[in-house]
Amino acid sequence: MKKMNIDELCINTIRMLSADAVQKANSGHPGMPMGDAPMAYVLWNKFLKHNPKNPKWQNRDRFVLSAGHGSMLLYSLLYLSGHNISLDDIKNFRQWESKTPGHPEYCIECGIETTTGPLGQGFSTGVGMAIAEKYLSEMFNRPGFPIVDYNIYGILSDGDLMEGVSSEAASLAGHLKLGKIIYLYSDNKITIEGSTDLTFTENAGKRFEAYGWHVQHADGYDLKEIALAIINAKKEKNRPSIIMVRTHIGFGSPNKQNTADVHGSPLGEEELKLTRENLCWVKHRFCVPPRVLKYMRKAVKTGKEFEYRWKSLFKRYVKRHPALAQRWNDLADGKLPVGWEKLLPAFSPSDGSIATRSASGKVLNALADFLPQLIGGSADLAPSNNTMLKKYTDFGTAKGGRNIHFGVREHAMAAAMNGMALSRMLIPYGGTFLVFSD
Repeated sequence: MKKMNIDELCINTIRMLSADAVQKANSGHPGMPMGDAPMAYVLWNKFLKHNPKNPKWQNRDRFVLSAGHGSMLLYSLLYLSGHNISLDDIKNFRQWESKTPGHPEYCIECGIETTTGPLGQGFSTGVGMAIAEKYLSEMFNRPGFPIVDYNIYGILSDGDLMEGVSSEAASLAGHLKLGKIIYLYSDNKITIEGSTDLTFTENAGKRFEAYGWHVQHADGYDLKEIALAIINAKKEKNRPSIIMVRTHIGFGSPNKQNTADVHGSPLGEEELKLTRENLCWVKHRFCVPPRVLKYMRKAVKTGKEFEYRWKSLFKRYVKRHPALAQRWNDLADGKLPVGWEKLLPAFSPSDGSIATRSASGKVLNALADFLPQLIGGSADLAPSNNTMLKKYTDFGTAKGGRNIHFGVREHAMAAAMNGMALSRMLIPYGGTFLVFSD
């Protein structure tokens, strides 16, 4: 193996772990991890605020691999950075009851924030995560005390941008000015059937500009350019950001790079051998150079420091804002006020008939004052399905607003509610009409 600088060594480790795991399973998608390893490495090594030894820490950044078919990219990053994923788990990719199935499945203990199977769902769930961050920051942050301050990062594919749910969610995110979203779009121009020119020739960057997003472009193999784009995105507070990153699927494979062959199938033994030679990699499988593990496991130390500084801030917060700190602890622990169920309105046959949507609205409004974690809305149907919390303002227009106008975006509403619930502090609700499913 030729001498490489630490960045190249780490990136090629991610590539080859992914290719080896897919080959061993004889199933999976090696191309995307091989092409996207540089931008994922930059994000995780230089920007992502997380604690591998406490993945439930509330103020961590969230990372969503919306392109879930490239799951080996995420599993490799989790293992290398010290999360609860082992090298044996990597070798057990796509096996029954494995921690590393073919698409990421929610496992917060392992560092996996959400399940991303159908394309577009991760993108849209991330929008809900950003709604939660914004609402919680408005509830708890006070001058000098940014108790809630995290970004939602994601890696997207062409398929994510084609699915309708992501278009709904992108429109909503732009409207709500969710500036904590930073997505990296892997523009590799290949789908399973071939070139994206078969079906996807729009100017996606211009589309996102029209949604109200901050749009940048970057070379997927220029680490400084990727880092600068992320820095610029972090500075943008009032618009969600998308970085259009030009990548090459199956990077390093002499015969399959930039082809559909490497999208949903293993490289094959001969091509895997040629790829090792092309990348000047060792011959044996699942190689993790000690330098790589030592370097990337720095995330364990820095993660503890991130959380320690936050806990120190929170100790001062307790003294300055004790009531808010108690509310934080209650929400974080999932505690409901004592006797909350006594607040529920009673309905009996003697009262006459009542539409379920009317009963629902009465329940929501009866509980709203006592459950600050209750937040939601409707897909442009609040007057009809009684989802409005009458004492409260609209989310996104006033601080502490709790009524979300999702617009005529039922699918995005459902996905966003998932993202809000994954905060493990909020109780989201949404409303539409069941008949619309027909």
